[in-house]
Amino acid sequence: MLSYKHEIFLEVARLLSFTKASQNLFVSQSAVSKHVKTLEEEYKIGLFERLGNTVKLTPAGEVLYRKLLVAKQLQHELHQEFTALSAEYSPRFRMMIGASTTISLYVLPPVLSAYLNKNPNIQLTLKNRNSENILRALLDHEIDLGIIEGINKVSNVTYTPFLTDDVIAVCSAKNPLNRQNLAVQDLHNVPLAVREVGSGTLAVLEEALAQHQMKLPDLPVKVRLGGTEALKNFVRVDTCLAFLPRQAVVKELESGELLEVPIRGLAMRRQFNFIQRKGTENNLPYKDFVQFMKRHYSKME
Repeated sequence: MLSYKHEIFLEVARLLSFTKASQNLFVSQSAVSKHVKTLEEEYKIGLFERLGNTVKLTPAGEVLYRKLLVAKQLQHELHQEFTALSAEYSPRFRMMIGASTTISLYVLPPVLSAYLNKNPNIQLTLKNRNSENILRALLDHEIDLGIIEGINKVSNVTYTPFLTDDVIAVCSAKNPLNRQNLAVQDLHNVPLAVREVGSGTLAVLEEALAQHQMKLPDLPVKVRLGGTEALKNFVRVDTCLAFLPRQAVVKELESGELLEVPIRGLAMRRQFNFIQRKGTENNLPYKDFVQFMKRHYSKME
């Protein structure tokens, strides 16, 4: 089994940051440094080069990192086989998950409590970023499981369908647009508020516009905002038309604070997928987490 100081080394090596490693592990930066120093003293060789505020692995550090990744995979396999042999076997495990904004804010929270109550030995860290950055975090080994909207797929990642959601046009209840039924071409004359580049919501909008030979740069985009909540707060007080996931505006639509604006011919449905690096799909407890989430939402459909 990997020792605690080896787990700490792996996190520093993965992130190339003592600060980020301490944040992810919920320990002080001084404790992280102490454990790495202990390893260096045991091996009698330096593992990191410290260059001001940045660090990089030494050749010895690179060797140790590669070997520990293999050891960690073997540990995963051992846990899986022991779990299959005994229902009482439940090792402590730290899960690193990343999800796009809609999933992080509106889909996962209602289910996480039930999952963690069922799996008390799991400590879960959830990173909230846009879909493009979650994919990058997976490829950089910052996380081991992601949940993102449909974006261009890459060959070394496995995509498992999760659920679907619509992106809809909304405006403030005080906006004159709420009494209009728009056609796609009318968007040339309507001020728009959209998400930032890299957002899955934005990608769905651009794909839908392309079906009508339209491009977003040709439309009157007034503002681009990073994050669903920022966009919601803006459109509440502005005259822009915004494009947001239906999951994100359920409460506002029910209260009448925001209103859906139908746009004839513009269908914006997106697929959320679990993403994992190929070869890690059967690693526990991530496999169980995927199955738990899929079962929960399949019952709601």
